[in-house]
Order: sequence, then structure tokens, then C-alpha cells
Amino acid sequence: MIPRTDPRTESDQVGARHGWPQALVTVLAALFAMAVTATLGLWAAGATGLPDGAFPRVVAATVVTAVGGTVELSGNAGSLADTSAGLDVIPLSVTLVGALVLGAGFLRPLRHRAVASTRELAGWAGGLLALWLLVLIGVSLVARQTFSLSLGDSQLGDIGEELGASPKIGFETDMPLTLLFGVLWAAGVLVLALLVSRGAPLPPKLLRFQESVRPAAYAMVGLLLAYVALGVVIGVVVAVTRGHAAETFAVVLLGLPNLVWLAFTLGLGVTWNGQVEGPFGLPMPHVLDEVLRGPDVSSLNVRTLADQDGRVWWLVVLAAVLLLVAAFVLAARSPRQTRAWQHAMHMAVALALTVLMICLLGRITAHFGLSVLGIGDLGGDLGGELSLLPELWSALGLALLWGLVTGFLGALLARPVRRRGDMP
Repeated sequence: MIPRTDPRTESDQVGARHGWPQALVTVLAALFAMAVTATLGLWAAGATGLPDGAFPRVVAATVVTAVGGTVELSGNAGSLADTSAGLDVIPLSVTLVGALVLGAGFLRPLRHRAVASTRELAGWAGGLLALWLLVLIGVSLVARQTFSLSLGDSQLGDIGEELGASPKIGFETDMPLTLLFGVLWAAGVLVLALLVSRGAPLPPKLLRFQESVRPAAYAMVGLLLAYVALGVVIGVVVAVTRGHAAETFAVVLLGLPNLVWLAFTLGLGVTWNGQVEGPFGLPMPHVLDEVLRGPDVSSLNVRTLADQDGRVWWLVVLAAVLLLVAAFVLAARSPRQTRAWQHAMHMAVALALTVLMICLLGRITAHFGLSVLGIGDLGGDLGGELSLLPELWSALGLALLWGLVTGFLGALLARPVRRRGDMP
């Protein structure tokens, strides 16, 4: 006699695998990973020397910006002076680490399942997002500080000291926007994790979409991680062979995806417009700073970079090779009946969405200015400006073109590979 399984018992066991304790562990693990990455990166950048014990608060602000939150800068130099400051940049190394840990924690209790109900997935994701919201509130409250800036041994510094116009700059979190974008970021991570994983269950009504979406999502995530892996190898080699190890590891731990994904778009032919002026600068590679530094906005693409270093043309070769590999992976993981032109369309749409994400997350704007008694200019020697913005529509057009070509070629290369008839 075959024993019968009580469906309520099975349901209870499923719920036990991803209840509130598991959700809390997942959220805290993601926060811990992001905080450690930010701490090490800021330590390598020399931020431990900030006054008034501000280092932990700067770490908290870095985590806030990493999830799309907003940190507002403010300046105050008394009634005889004026200050202006602003910063809009996402430390994508911290973002990526948090996304990988959060996504892995979300998928872990769902392994070895073919199908899951919408209610079950929504409940599990909702618990994670609720705890993540509470964590964001706590981090946002910590991420605030005010610094006093030294003008140095200059005439302006002496005047400012005599008149009590010592400049100060501070930061604090815009709580509503941080909570909104932080939760949207976490929700996006969970959705992407479901799309990328072959073993994660989907509700029955969504199973028909996985044949076209999951292979493309997997291929794009693999492509982005391949660039990051190459960047880590290059960073280690540069640190060992050329010195400046602390500066190099600061870039790797805080903004490596910012650089390597920028290099990916440049390899596709995308143009970014930017300007570097004053004390600001792009830490590495220095060729970026050489192209962008000046009083006017400059165009950053493979042609302008090649004027400084001809090896930049290898970015085009690298992009072509890795895109072809991604297209092959997409075709090899797709159902056998999918035609070559369909692979090309899937690749084009996926690549366009990927480039759109890079363009939205990779843009940078920063400025700082100080004027005391009219001496100094908010955009002059006592200030600085840094900007890097993509030409979005041409970037998307190039992504679609590259996707169509490599998607079709990848489908032809994958024909000898035995592909699955059905996706689990």
C-alpha cells in the first residue's frame, strides 16, 4: 500500500523553507556584503581619515547610493560666502555584490521545484522586500554628516578664517526617494533572478514566456559578469605590476562595473559626452581623463580614445567576441524549434535593454564650488565639475544592430549543439 502525502503538510514544509527567519538572513547577508565591499573600497581610497568619525556614515551613504537611493549634498560657509555641491554616481561594485547575494538568497529555497504558485512567490518576495525596506530606513538614518573644509595656506583661507567663513559641506539621505528606488532595485533583482535561473520555478501562467526570456536574460547577465571578471584580472595585474595598488583596489571595490561596462558600450561604438574640470577626475584609466579634461564638453568614443592610445580598438574586438559567445549561449539554451531570425530578435531586444540599463546606471555628474566675498568662482579654481552622459538613442540603435547580427550568427554556430526541446 502506497502512503498518501498530506498536501497541507507539504505546503507547510515549503513555507518553512522560506519564512521570516530565512528572509531576515537573506536581507542581512546582502546588507553585510555591500557594507564590507564599500568599507574596503573607501578604506583603499583613504576615506578613513575623514574628520569627526564620519567614515561609517560615508559607508552608509555609499550603500544608499548603490541601491539607487539619493544622497543630497549641502554647503554652508556663512553669510559672506556661497557654496554649491552635487553628486550623482552609483558605485556599481557595491550594487553588484548586493544583487548577487540577495538574488542567491531569494532563489535558494526555490531550488528543485518545477512550478510555484503566484501566491507563494509573491509572499516570499514580499517578505524580503518588507525587511529590505526596514533595513533601508536604518541605513538612511545613519547616512548623514557635515564636514569642515580647509582652504589651505592661501590668501583666501586667511580671509575666510578672519571673517568666520570656514566652508562646510554635508550630506544626508533623501528618505522618500531612497525608500522608493531602493525597494524598486530589490524587486528588480528578484525578478531578474527568476528570469536568469533555469531551476527556479515560475507560476503556471508564466511558463510559456520562459522559452524566449530566460535564455536571453541568462546570456546578458553572463556577458556583464564576464566583463567584470576580466576587469578584476586586469585590476590585479595593474596593481601588481604598475604600483598604486590602493588606488586600483579602490576602483575595483567601488566602481569596477562603471568602467568595464562603459568599455563594453564603447566597444559597440556608443558615444558618451563628458567634461572633467578642476580637482575632480576619473581615477583610471588615465586616458579617460585626458580625453574629457577641459573647459568644454568632449565626446568619448573609440575614435577619440584611440587618438591617445591605439590599443583602445581592441575594445571593439572584445565586444564582438563576447557578444558572439553570448548569442551562442542564448541559442544553445533555447528550444530546438526556435528559428535563427527569432534568436536574432531575442538577442537584439535583450542587448538593447542591457545597454539601456548601463546608460542609466553608468552616468556621472558631480560639481563643487566655493566663493568668499566674491573671490573665487563656483565653477572656477575653487570648484570642479565632472560629467559623463551617453548619447542614448544612438546607443540603443547600435545595440539593436549588434544584437541582430550576433544573434543570427550565434544561432548558426549553435546548430550542431544538441538543444533542449522543452525548458524546465
